[in-house]
Amino acid sequence: MDEKVAQRLRRHVRTLAGEIGERNVFRPDALRAAEAYVRAELAACGYALKAQTYGVRGVESANLEVGCPGSAVPHEILIVGAHYDSVEGSPGADDNASGVAVLLELSRRFRGTTNDRTVRFVAFTNEEPPFFMSADQGSRVYARAVRERNEAIPLMISLEMLGYYDTAPGSQRYPPLLRHFYPPHGDFIAFVSNLRSRAALERFTRAFRAESDFPAESAALPFWLPGVAWSDHFSFWMVGYPALMVTDTAFYRYAHYHTPHDTPEKLDYARMARVVDGLYGAIRRLAAGGS
Repeated sequence: MDEKVAQRLRRHVRTLAGEIGERNVFRPDALRAAEAYVRAELAACGYALKAQTYGVRGVESANLEVGCPGSAVPHEILIVGAHYDSVEGSPGADDNASGVAVLLELSRRFRGTTNDRTVRFVAFTNEEPPFFMSADQGSRVYARAVRERNEAIPLMISLEMLGYYDTAPGSQRYPPLLRHFYPPHGDFIAFVSNLRSRAALERFTRAFRAESDFPAESAALPFWLPGVAWSDHFSFWMVGYPALMVTDTAFYRYAHYHTPHDTPEKLDYARMARVVDGLYGAIRRLAAGGS
């Protein structure tokens, strides 16, 4: 684990959830401040940034995109995304400053690398209610545009709540029946997909385990189970692309989900840094066409 990565992850989360705090269209200055921070961090890595802007309730909103073009099959695109807004009433440290922090560190790590496939990083806006699963959700706007261009996307990876871990027995909960098949303690990262994305999920899980010894569990589940579709990967399922969510399992583990108490000091930045390492290696494998 690179201590500098852990320190930068902490800084990203503290800026978004500590200094800026609750950020959404109902607090437009904060949403713009979060957008500006993500823009600045991506620009500092040397990327040429593209912004997809649209209006929501009179507030201009932006999805932010950067990418590393592929060398062999550049038309095949792996998308890695995370939403930078937070739900009303919450500073959103785990949900989802943690996902944005990992997105920023992955984009930093990929800058200057050569890969067969294109790797694209997207910071989405307006994921949280009341926009989730609506036409105004940032990833819905983005995914529709991607489908209209008929882009080839072997996999979309949604980074959703990656910062909370608990080794105590009984700290991890599950939907009905799953507790019989998975650990009782919340010290792992989870990869979750719908049934149609099972093959892509299995490839990604193998790639992660080949690159990291960080505890990881995976499950392809019916989309209607609570939590399975609750992030930006759902937008890509809706237009027919394989997609999965990387998560600490949110409310199945984290008691402060969608509350005012979702604050930066509750997260484990050393473990997050190890997750960055594993995700980087896994995505590199997929970007090279491996598994």
